[in-house]
Amino acid sequence: MTDPRIHSLFEQRLKDSPERPFLILPGTSLSYAALGAWVELLTQELRADGVLPGDRVMIVAENCPEHVALILACSRVGAWSCGVNARMSPGEIKAFVDKADPRVTYFTMGVSPAAQQHAVRAGARASALAALQRSPVRTEAQAEQGELVPRVAAVIFTSGTTGAPKGVLVTHAGLLQFARLSAASRGLGPDDLSYAYVPMTHIFGLGTVLMASLHAGASLVMRSHFDPADVFDALARLGVSNLQGPPAMFTRLLAWLDEAGIARPNCPRLRYVYTGAAPLDLALKQAVEARFGQPLHHGYGMSEYAGALCLTPRGVARTDTSAGYPVEGAELRIVDSEGSELPAGERGEIWMRGVGLMPGYLRDEAATAQVMRPGGWYASGDIGYLAPDGALFVVGRLKEMIIRSGFNVYPGEVETVLNRFDGIQRSAVVGRRESDGNEEILAFVETASGTVLDMAALQAFIRENLAPYKRPARVVPITSLPMTHSGKVLKRSLLELYPQP
Repeated sequence: MTDPRIHSLFEQRLKDSPERPFLILPGTSLSYAALGAWVELLTQELRADGVLPGDRVMIVAENCPEHVALILACSRVGAWSCGVNARMSPGEIKAFVDKADPRVTYFTMGVSPAAQQHAVRAGARASALAALQRSPVRTEAQAEQGELVPRVAAVIFTSGTTGAPKGVLVTHAGLLQFARLSAASRGLGPDDLSYAYVPMTHIFGLGTVLMASLHAGASLVMRSHFDPADVFDALARLGVSNLQGPPAMFTRLLAWLDEAGIARPNCPRLRYVYTGAAPLDLALKQAVEARFGQPLHHGYGMSEYAGALCLTPRGVARTDTSAGYPVEGAELRIVDSEGSELPAGERGEIWMRGVGLMPGYLRDEAATAQVMRPGGWYASGDIGYLAPDGALFVVGRLKEMIIRSGFNVYPGEVETVLNRFDGIQRSAVVGRRESDGNEEILAFVETASGTVLDMAALQAFIRENLAPYKRPARVVPITSLPMTHSGKVLKRSLLELYPQP
């Protein structure tokens, strides 16, 4: 018997409740039956274009029903969907095309002027759906062969915060497993309505938002871009019950409430709030919980592990920033530089393995070999430790760790302190090599609207809360930290903004 693919979740919903609204759009909605008709049209179109199992289909997209239909149609055909954010530059899109070697590329014209511009450059033609266009078929594209073909569902390109993006091979089994676990962790059911702005070109949007909702039969308020006013309207008027996004989303929501002079938002059906995809600051967690009246749940995951490796339990209000406990089918260990497992409380690199682990990077054996370890373990490059109760705490990245005067400085620790200072919305700490081989600590701080930092008071606060070797040599106020589309700070860009004096 052939193993199930991700479109099987949709087929079950289509069979059970075809007229049930699934995607809630501005002014309208789309039922499973209506979406199913689109999936069938695109399935026929892909086959007519000669798309085979193991072919890649690139989707230059912003969130829309057509993107969902393409993901499901690719699964039906056995092709690997490769979503990339339409707001990427032409050069970045070309690099993704070169890496993915797609048979055909689609553009979500209906919701994205950026996608429309890319489509014009590609000489795109009409699709069976009016809101899409597709590139000419690339006859030179080579379909993958071998045992990976039926296993892989999608290629997710890493955000490239520390280097060139790589194509993560995400499996059907991993996504289906995480869809079930994510839905269970939230108690997600058919009566739930989740807000879906997180890009489905990212594992957060694909796994946590889309696949979990399909598994549970829940509905999605689908949006192509983030608008705080629309979020609060959906909470109050539409009755959104699940709110998920990166920490940067919640920072913007809190800032909008402050500017509007609203102490507590109107969210009568909200019962679950979750953040992931980036480190969680304790001050932000506490502020979100105070304003929304709900525990802010947290998790730890990455593209390389089809969703989340760890989640905080539903109904448990933690007072710290733990990422929770390993999910079913996942294993993790904390190891030293030699790969030896460390006891609870000691910091080291996080290694993982399990059902959701990628089989490798697309056509990049060297990059795959760099991260895989004996026994099927994946070396994440993240630094963390396990509490006595088994909860995971993530403290930073190996490549971001700063060595100052012989001491290890974890940027996350310094950022946590800075974020507690009144007027600082968020911060990013980076190290810069000095001529003597030491590293200088630089802190970039994003201030709340209209705030002028009292630098003398800030320096006094830093001296009170950080050891001398952890204190930034320079604190640089900045209007807005540069972010990836998935909500991570582009720390490499910060050093370019503040060149060596």
